[in-house]
Amino acid sequence: MKSILNQADDVSRRRFVQGAASTFLGVGMLPVTESLFSGSAFAAGENASTARQIATAKRVIYLYMSGGMTHLDTFDVKPGAETQGPTKAINTSADGLQISEYLPRLAKHMHHGVLVNSLSSKTGAHQQANYLMHTSYEMRGTIKHPGMGAWMLKFMGRDNQTLPANVVIGGASRHPGAGFFESRFGPVMIGDPTKGLQNVKANQKEDDFSYRLGLSDKLGKKFRDEYGRKDVRAYTAMYDDAVKLMESPDLMAFDISKEPESVRKEYGDDRFGQGCLLARRLVESGVRFVEVGLGGWDTHQANFVRVPERCDILDRGIAALTADLERRGMLNDTLIVVASEFGRTPQINQNAGRDHYPKAFSALLLGGGIVGGRRYGKTDETGENVVEGHIYPPDFNATIGYALGLPLNQVLYSPSKRPFTVAHDGQPLAQLFA
Repeated sequence: MKSILNQADDVSRRRFVQGAASTFLGVGMLPVTESLFSGSAFAAGENASTARQIATAKRVIYLYMSGGMTHLDTFDVKPGAETQGPTKAINTSADGLQISEYLPRLAKHMHHGVLVNSLSSKTGAHQQANYLMHTSYEMRGTIKHPGMGAWMLKFMGRDNQTLPANVVIGGASRHPGAGFFESRFGPVMIGDPTKGLQNVKANQKEDDFSYRLGLSDKLGKKFRDEYGRKDVRAYTAMYDDAVKLMESPDLMAFDISKEPESVRKEYGDDRFGQGCLLARRLVESGVRFVEVGLGGWDTHQANFVRVPERCDILDRGIAALTADLERRGMLNDTLIVVASEFGRTPQINQNAGRDHYPKAFSALLLGGGIVGGRRYGKTDETGENVVEGHIYPPDFNATIGYALGLPLNQVLYSPSKRPFTVAHDGQPLAQLFA
């Protein structure tokens, strides 16, 4: 038994211990739900995902901070602590809620958001931690798991039948994509938001292009009839979707040059800010899930030079996005997520940097039915240990799925007939929502 438990991941071990205590001792191990205010923890209800929840969000914009964003210098500032360094805390639009001085624009919108200060894992390598954060599963050589956007598309389908429902803007090199789902559930990758979706216009006359499409269809028909497997059908459907998009006026959603110059400046003159603007255009046009990446958070050296630079980019982009969605009446049903693969060490190293630290890190949820102006979970006075509301990446992803109304307990099978769910056995923080 001991060897089996040692092979299990953190969440599985936790669920086993809780289940054993309930069975043999007749008691539950989850804490009683406490107040949402003042940084106190409130429980991730063990049975929260067994009922079909009502969706509070229709779409997700996921801002992914690649490299390992420091929690102490962003969302979990510890004024007066020796581990804090020169970073100071500032007040926000939510009473009693402080964030880093490097995020002054975001501070004005924190009444819409919940700080999650109690994330933890045991995965401190970039590739594996990124995979866990995106899929809720540990990386295995024998299988590739779907990302959250793929799960969302699988269960909810498209809103706009022409545009792709799942898009990643920047930072796509480590994205798990469709995983073991068909390729059509994977994200469309956009490298540079200012260039939009490239290679979508035919480089020949319309009549010639139509003739070539017809010829291609005839040549492929025999193959499809003879080898009509699932993957062949998926490729054909993806090909048809691409042609449909090429001919659609909805393609303009990818062109941010159509935005007023004042709006583009508000988001920031950088790829992340313009990516946030593109994300807004896409969700406004019916795209369900958009991820925008911002790298450069791997601050082993010069943390207190590089973090203010990264934060300024993040701050401008997310503040403009939040304000823009609110103006358009879309913030209440659009969930904005800010997350990273792990945090960084409270102890400052000899290079004035912070190293990888999965033991405690933070994230942010804005809009999408969230009861804002609050904090979930807590670390100790140095930011080293989670002391209230301990959660893991699967719990965080289950919370996103809960907001979307996804069936968290519904089992789908991989091609190898192995069972999987949206967020592994993560439990959603249902108390975050109205």
